[in-house]
Amino acid sequence: MPTPIKIDFVSDIACPWCAVSLASLQQALSNSADAVQATLHFQPFELNPDMPAGGEDIDEHLARKYGGSPAQLEANRAAIRERGAAVGFTFNPAGRGRIYNTFNAHRLLHWAGQQGAAPQLALKRALLEAYHGRAEAVEQDAVLLAAVDSVGLDMARAREILASDEFAAEVRAAEGFWQRAGIHSVPAVVINDRHLISGGQPPEVFEQALRQIAAGA
Repeated sequence: MPTPIKIDFVSDIACPWCAVSLASLQQALSNSADAVQATLHFQPFELNPDMPAGGEDIDEHLARKYGGSPAQLEANRAAIRERGAAVGFTFNPAGRGRIYNTFNAHRLLHWAGQQGAAPQLALKRALLEAYHGRAEAVEQDAVLLAAVDSVGLDMARAREILASDEFAAEVRAAEGFWQRAGIHSVPAVVINDRHLISGGQPPEVFEQALRQIAAGA
């Protein structure tokens, strides 16, 4: 009998390693389905909460934030593309182009989570694919609504949310909760409120942890 496990996946749409980590985790969950029955909840984290409308050129942003030459940035991109391909996530070969504010995406993900774990997962994947797979501007309502539509969620309701500040307080409260809990970088995978796995780990690392936690539950 599989052991029920709660997973909080703290992440940002803007984070390429979050796309790798989610694909890797899903592979691990599939491989450990005999031992683990997981409920996945997506929690908000903004890498760039002050990013203005229109975003910023990705290379300029990364060079200023982390340093590194254009050659180093391209090497990092190549490494991420390779890791993504290994777990079935295809990054746009030309990169993302620009980095955007993701607060509205998090508001929609909060709403999707109220519909259930499956709709929230579907929307999360759609948003990651829109941004990292197709380099779409995930700050734009049209892009967000296309993702909502692609997973069968209520477009009219999503439009209402985007036209208001609905769920803004809830998202900010959740961001504050996870920051106070010690999460300062993403992806952060929190299992049963007590086990933390950080970064874009390969599926076997997730699977081993899941099986160990299930065995000890």
